[in-house]
Amino acid sequence: MMKISAAELARILAGHVEGDEKVEVDRPARIEDATSGSLSFFANPKYEEFVYTSKASVILVSSDFVPSRPVSSTLVRVNDVYAAMATLAELFGAETELSPGISTNAVIDESSRIADDVTISDFVVVGPNCQIGAGVILHPFVYIAANCVIGTETVIHPGVKIHRSTRIGERVSIHANSVIGSDGFGYVKTEGRYRKMKQLGHVLIENDVEIGANVVIDRASLGATIIREGSKLDNLIQIAHNVDIGKHTAIAAQAGIAGSSKVGNDVLIGGQVGIVGHINIADGTQIQAQSGVTTNTKEQTRLYGSPALPYTQYLKSYTIFRKLPELSMEIDVLRKKLRELEKQLEHLQANS
Repeated sequence: MMKISAAELARILAGHVEGDEKVEVDRPARIEDATSGSLSFFANPKYEEFVYTSKASVILVSSDFVPSRPVSSTLVRVNDVYAAMATLAELFGAETELSPGISTNAVIDESSRIADDVTISDFVVVGPNCQIGAGVILHPFVYIAANCVIGTETVIHPGVKIHRSTRIGERVSIHANSVIGSDGFGYVKTEGRYRKMKQLGHVLIENDVEIGANVVIDRASLGATIIREGSKLDNLIQIAHNVDIGKHTAIAAQAGIAGSSKVGNDVLIGGQVGIVGHINIADGTQIQAQSGVTTNTKEQTRLYGSPALPYTQYLKSYTIFRKLPELSMEIDVLRKKLRELEKQLEHLQANS
């Protein structure tokens, strides 16, 4: 078990220590249920109370945090708490990696080229003419079809299926049971029946992409479905054929993007968002959860609703929508008063 002192943590994170520099931690834990020997962090003001009651040996805090009460834990002050935790997660998580080597239970076609220092676990299948780069980790039950390329230091988790001619870059992570390169949803209706259109393209995943569990990325009908550098996909996402996801875009769970749509760079897509096919989502667009996007967007636009509207316009519209029952009752009252006035007017006209 790895142990690390507060002083060493501060050195790694370019922070400084308040408290016992020699105290050691051997595991990360949530601040609300941490115990002696654990490392925790505080970044969200909602959790400040736990800073004063936590039993964590060390707590990472922002460099500008000012405690309002005494703190028993040793504090390590850093400029960016979340970035610091990401660094430490890699440090603590390194111990869980598999040992390098190729399992005798793996099935690897002899025409494939495999780097020397890979990890290929039990029941992995690698098809013909594949290239597996240095430092790649293939967990149990991974399937890689013919003519695929897996870049260096990429990690493929259990049960992932990678279909033919997929190109995956360096330092990519694909989590359990995702399917890369399955057939796109392409059919032609002739004489009242659907005829399948064979999908001849492939999937290209660039460097430093992370793909969550149970994600499906369909191969292109022609050309490529592309996930560009640094983008992050949550679990349970559907990416249809010929979609192009830009660089450093983040997509939350249960989103779906229909065929041939293009998503720009630095886009944020919330959970359960639906995007229709053949539209362009411009750079910097932010789409709130459960929105439905049906038209092209402008750069740096924030959208909400279905069909999606600019965020402030949606809020104004929703304010009116919530008042509709009251407005309907008021309209009924006004109608009754109007009918009474009409009757009075008719009576006056008849007697004039």
